[in-house]
Amino acid sequence: MSGKKGRVQCISEEILEKLSLTTRNKFLYYNLMSFLETKHLQFLKQAQNFFENFEENKNITHNEDFYEWIPELGRNGYLSRLHKFEEVDLNYEPYGMTAEFMRILAMDFFDPQLTMSTGATAICVNPILLHNEDVSIRLRAVKELITGEKIGAIVITEPERGSDAVRMQSTCEEQEDGSFLLNGEKIYQTNGSKAGWAVVYAVSEKNNGNTMAQFLVDTSLDGWTAERINIPWAPRMHIAKEYFTNLKIPPECVLGKPGEGRAHLFEGLNLERLTIVCLNVAEAWNAITHAVIYANMRKQFDKEILKYQGVGFPLSDLWAQTTSLTLATLNVCKIIDDKMEQLGTLPKDFNLALGTTASQLKFLSAKLSERVVYECANLMGGAGVCDNTLMHDLLGISRLQEIGGGTRQVQSHIMSSALRQLFKLL
Repeated sequence: MSGKKGRVQCISEEILEKLSLTTRNKFLYYNLMSFLETKHLQFLKQAQNFFENFEENKNITHNEDFYEWIPELGRNGYLSRLHKFEEVDLNYEPYGMTAEFMRILAMDFFDPQLTMSTGATAICVNPILLHNEDVSIRLRAVKELITGEKIGAIVITEPERGSDAVRMQSTCEEQEDGSFLLNGEKIYQTNGSKAGWAVVYAVSEKNNGNTMAQFLVDTSLDGWTAERINIPWAPRMHIAKEYFTNLKIPPECVLGKPGEGRAHLFEGLNLERLTIVCLNVAEAWNAITHAVIYANMRKQFDKEILKYQGVGFPLSDLWAQTTSLTLATLNVCKIIDDKMEQLGTLPKDFNLALGTTASQLKFLSAKLSERVVYECANLMGGAGVCDNTLMHDLLGISRLQEIGGGTRQVQSHIMSSALRQLFKLL
């Protein structure tokens, strides 16, 4: 086993050895092997092997600053698999939503906080790639982000505008040369204080979402300031508050002018939320894997605790729910991949319908992840809540996922609005 995690060893050496990344990866692989296409199963195994070797070779304890690992992960193609990235001469195979799901699963078993961070970079890449228009600085940003040279952040939320993301206070003022000056504040951005590139939204008229614009920002420019905020549930992640003071954005970095930004914002939400769904499912699998291994080895009254109905039955229930949600997620991923392969884009009507599906899955998966992680920790007793395993990280991350990408209440609002629209069709 690689370097020990935790200050004081609380779990026996034998069980800790069995909780190794290699063993946990086997459990996941055996659960998914019957449902995946060969190329995706092979990619999952390839990614698992990479992270096993990475952990062993660097003697990783998962207490380190994982941002130092980003360049090596990028060079090996593990920061995003949503696209082929042929525009920047990378030509990844396999790629697409299912491949991205496999990447997330493999990385989350290795390090959950790292996975959430790289997810923010991947989401940042999407709008830049979609609106690159063959502009050199945009393509350079994509390549630097996807190869790990720089870290990305998607910058939407403001101190007084969380769920009400459309009525922004941050402003953009167009200049005679086509550049824009940005002024305002943003908050709770994953990677904000580490980002080299950011996609930022602002409005030319406060509180008017119809004047929203979208910008690619080089964070080394004068006028950008970011300070790390403390989120105790994710102590190794850099989540930040950003300030714009006459931040000048050159014309070639305007991804969407005022009036275009709102559409750009919403076109990216589906993939963002589905990426979060994949994260939630991965966290649930990671927790179940820990609990299954532990419950099969830990004995009380000379019997493995899995054999007691009070442990085995609830664990089986969590396993069944997680498997069901995994199959639903894989189905949606496959539909998206098929349409992208056939058409090269997602049809407008399908993308509209996908918005409701993404909210449904985000709502259910976030709730399930939080419950699965907590119940697995509970079934493991003290071993589930001490700092000897990644359960400690999972307990924190799973509590953030109902908030990021639109709170639970926002997803409920989207779904209830969809029910109203469906009724009107009757």
